[in-house]
Amino acid sequence: MAVTLKGGPVKIGGQFLSKGQKAPDFSLADKTRADVDLAHFAGKRKVLNIFPSVDTPTCATSVRKFNEAAAKLNNTVVLCISADLPFAQNRFCGAEKIENVQTLSTFRNTKKFANDFGVSIDDTSLAGLTSRAVIVLNENNEVLHSELVSEITEEPNYEAALNVL
Repeated sequence: MAVTLKGGPVKIGGQFLSKGQKAPDFSLADKTRADVDLAHFAGKRKVLNIFPSVDTPTCATSVRKFNEAAAKLNNTVVLCISADLPFAQNRFCGAEKIENVQTLSTFRNTKKFANDFGVSIDDTSLAGLTSRAVIVLNENNEVLHSELVSEITEEPNYEAALNVL
């Protein structure tokens, strides 16, 4: 799938996950900078809201919208994943009163996570960050839904992601 940034092509590295595949494990930093992996969320369904940076308007909007939706979901955790440092993620969530999602930072291993999940931005001014994507996993970490957003500045299809739950 072609991905663009303000209409210009963006090279995305890795193989994006598709329905039915098993998600690879990851090691990401939580808000306390502790490393967590998929096993940390065992037995729960997971919505992975992956984006470049919470300091951009579209990324911030996705965190707000998923935060609102997360309050109504059963046995589901919404993970907002970016390369932002946990300090920035915490600042944003505190200022916005975001309490229903969990932020995770790729800052220790952005390239590995981004390649494993097929969301690595390999060129443009955003090189080194993750592309915008939503991946929904069941309790066994199998992909129920995946969307690699074709235009990085646009929001994901929230309804499609949440409907599979």
